[in-house]
Amino acid sequence: MDTKVLVATHKNYEMPADRSLYLPIFVGKALHPDVNQSFQGDNTGDNISLKNSTYNELTALYWAWKNLDADAVGLDHYRRYLSVHHQKTLTTILTRAQIDSLFQTADLILPKKRRYYIETNYSHYVHAHPQQPLDEARKIIGEQTPSYLTAFDDVMAKRSAHMFNMFIMKRPLFNQYCEWLFAILFELEKRTDISQYDAYNSRVYGFVSERLLDVWIEANQLNYHEVNFVFMEHQNWFIKGGKFLQRKFFPKIK
Repeated sequence: MDTKVLVATHKNYEMPADRSLYLPIFVGKALHPDVNQSFQGDNTGDNISLKNSTYNELTALYWAWKNLDADAVGLDHYRRYLSVHHQKTLTTILTRAQIDSLFQTADLILPKKRRYYIETNYSHYVHAHPQQPLDEARKIIGEQTPSYLTAFDDVMAKRSAHMFNMFIMKRPLFNQYCEWLFAILFELEKRTDISQYDAYNSRVYGFVSERLLDVWIEANQLNYHEVNFVFMEHQNWFIKGGKFLQRKFFPKIK
C-alpha cells in the first residue's frame, strides 16, 4: 500500500530517514515563502496555507486532501510521532511494514487516548479556550449532519480523546473525513470573531478540530488500532500538570 505520513513543521528539524513514507511539510509556507526550501510546502495546488495561523497543522491536512496521491494518508508533527515503541527516537517510529500489518484489521490508526480524569473533553476545552467556537461547531454539526449530534455530546462528556489531529487513514475514509471536517470549520470561520483573541487562541479552528475527530469516528462506528504517542523532546510534567489545574480551577477565558 502506498502510504504517506505528513510531518507538519514550521521550522528546520530532524526528520525521519524514510522519505518514501514520511513527507516533511512546511505549514504556513505562503506566510513564510523564503523559509526552508527543502521541505514540501503547503502552498502549492489547491491550498489554505494562508490560514495557518488559525488552522495550525490542518493546512497540511487540507493540502494532502487536495493534492497528494496516496492509498493512505497520515499526519504526524515534527516532535510527535506514532510508534509501537516508547523510545524518543526516529528509528522506532511506525514503519511501512507495521502500518500495512495494522491495516489488515482496521482502516484507521490512532495514538492512544489522552486521559483527563478530572475533566470532560468539553470542560477541558472551555477552561483553556473561548467557549463560543466549540458551541457554535455543535450548532453547525446539527445543521449539516444532525445524525452526528449524539456522537458529539457523547464525546464531549467523556474524559479521554484522541488528540493532536494525528492519525493514518485509508484514502476513502480520509476523503470522507476531510469533506466533513472542513465543511464545518469553514462555516465556523464565517461565524467566529477572533479579533479579540490572542495569538494562541487565534488557532481556534485547529483546536476545535482536535475535538471533532472522535465525533466522526464514533458517529461512523469505525474500527481502529491505537499505538503509542511519542513526544521527542523532554516534558516537565510538574509544570504541565500545574497549568492543567490552573486552567480548571482558575479559568480566565470566557
